[in-house]
Amino acid sequence: MRSTCCLYIDTGYLLASAATRATGTSLRNGIHVQYGSLVKALISTAENLSGLPVLRVYWYDSATNGVPSHLQERIGELSKVKLRLGRFGYNGEQKGVDLRIGLDLVTHARNNASDVFFLVSGDDDLTEAVEEAQVHGVQVVVLGVPNAQGKPHGVNKHLIRAADDLHTIDAELIDDAVVKIDRQAMPDSPCAPAAPAVDAPKPGPHPAAPKPSSLTPLDVANHRVVQPPTTAPKQTGVLAYSSSTGSNGHVMPGYDVDAQDDMIEPVVDRVLISFLESASPVERQDLLTARPSIPRDVDRALLIDASEALDVDDLDETVRHRLRAKFWERYDAQ
Repeated sequence: MRSTCCLYIDTGYLLASAATRATGTSLRNGIHVQYGSLVKALISTAENLSGLPVLRVYWYDSATNGVPSHLQERIGELSKVKLRLGRFGYNGEQKGVDLRIGLDLVTHARNNASDVFFLVSGDDDLTEAVEEAQVHGVQVVVLGVPNAQGKPHGVNKHLIRAADDLHTIDAELIDDAVVKIDRQAMPDSPCAPAAPAVDAPKPGPHPAAPKPSSLTPLDVANHRVVQPPTTAPKQTGVLAYSSSTGSNGHVMPGYDVDAQDDMIEPVVDRVLISFLESASPVERQDLLTARPSIPRDVDRALLIDASEALDVDDLDETVRHRLRAKFWERYDAQ
């Protein structure tokens, strides 16, 4: 059998990182993706780095009840792409995706499917699967999406140590395939296509948004300063995040919960701005109709961005509640 390489793509990581690069937040609804071009770019990257032809691209994503959407079906029809689906949990979180990736890495390594595995992900949960695949003689290389500084975005340090190498995908390849949606510059129609406007901003890293807690979403977008709002009395307690064993987080006396607001509010503002800029009139109405619930994609972006801002792998339930409450508070303020 001739030597080949394989690509294992964690779609959640890829699109969240690309969205952060383009819009400043991981909200996937805020970007338009040319999937054919993106897959070709990743194949080209893997082949250039390894000097080997790509045998297959494994595309891992979540689906409602494991049933592929129309878009996912189209992606699965791309040349060399094998669609592998997990499911959404009750809170909109991905379930089964990491397990599928890990099982495939180990199984394919045992069967000598290829000589080099390229993993597009940053998840620490894949560290043990990478090490097990290496036991069977396979090289595992992590491909990271570049952030505004050109460094791999969101790749866990344990995964970096386990992998044989770490490379950053060419920024131009990402920027050519992933662009920010600005529906405000498109025809005002609920049926307007989810594609970038003709005069959309040049793709590239999104500048950091201002962080004063007194800014409303539109103030953040327009760089205006307003008077600080009246704050509610602070609660106290010690925040303890859940560990890697999956034990439940809890709040202990003595910790100032509201002290996190200066980090939470900018996260909420960026996600809200991205949603308002990209949502159709129908999607905006659906948001209000479902209130106080938050759309799954928006909620996931809030959790991902807050985890990165607070530098934790698992958010305490108190912080999750505050994120969602703050979303509606900032929405009402805009």
